[in-house]
Amino acid sequence: MPPTDPTRSHGRYHPRVEANWMVHVHLGERRVLVKALDLSMAGLFLHGHPPDDVKRITLTLPLPGVGEVTTNCAIVRREAHGVAVEFDELDWDHLLLLARYLHPRLP
Repeated sequence: MPPTDPTRSHGRYHPRVEANWMVHVHLGERRVLVKALDLSMAGLFLHGHPPDDVKRITLTLPLPGVGEVTTNCAIVRREAHGVAVEFDELDWDHLLLLARYLHPRLP
């Protein structure tokens, strides 16, 4: 039976919370600040567009009041106003930091 949770979009397992802060995207030797619009345990949505030939990026998430996570990501969807990225496997320390940030913000 499909989930009936209204906070979960079709095809998503993890609920999203508003991020509204800047993320460091590593593009070769450069670091670019890009605004994150939402965040989940599996990924986030960036308000920005890496070049079309870029399929994977590395980013650093400064989780306000919690810490910082640097991880590799796959670009899984491109939209007019940004890209959705999915985190590669995170280590336990990074998973715990994400959970510590997300838990009090979930509906």
